[in-house]
Amino acid sequence: MAPKTIRKAIADALEDLSKSDYDKFCYYLLSREEEPKVRRNKVEDRGFLVVADLLVRTFTETRALAITLQILREIDCNEVADTLEKDTRANSSKPGSAAESSAGGSDGTPSGAEEEHFVDKHQLQLINRVYHVSSLLDELLQKKFIPKEFYKETMALPTSEAQMRKLYLGPLQSTACKDIFYKVLEKDNPYLIEDLKKMK
Repeated sequence: MAPKTIRKAIADALEDLSKSDYDKFCYYLLSREEEPKVRRNKVEDRGFLVVADLLVRTFTETRALAITLQILREIDCNEVADTLEKDTRANSSKPGSAAESSAGGSDGTPSGAEEEHFVDKHQLQLINRVYHVSSLLDELLQKKFIPKEFYKETMALPTSEAQMRKLYLGPLQSTACKDIFYKVLEKDNPYLIEDLKKMK
């Protein structure tokens, strides 16, 4: 069976929400501070199909998926978020996708649907060798993938290993967060990425 498109998967996820959770989702969407912002008159009293289409048209499919997952987790709709991740995982990592590169996806996702994400595959090495976790935490906080309380708690931990373990037990279970982590690694630790890619 062919994987769902991201647009359809987002629409299905929004359809699965109760009315109160759907209203809460729309409220959080309108409350985003980052550009581009969604206009209130485009969302209020609109159905899930319209909002799903609006998300993709406003942010592009990949970014719309990340934002949808982020908001679903913020409003504690974790089961719906997990299903959305599962429905879109094969789609976003299938061979021939736009994000694919010779070493896998440019965001760290593997080129084959059954392979592990770079961040999962090298978990032990990353826990032991990423020393400046603050850059990742800053990025996740700015993009609203983690609340301020989680940010403060993690920054207060005494070692980078402890910070990394806390991240793996929490936000790094999300594919969207793994993709952000990979991008931060590319920027701050390019030599570490190259070294890990050489490992079998």
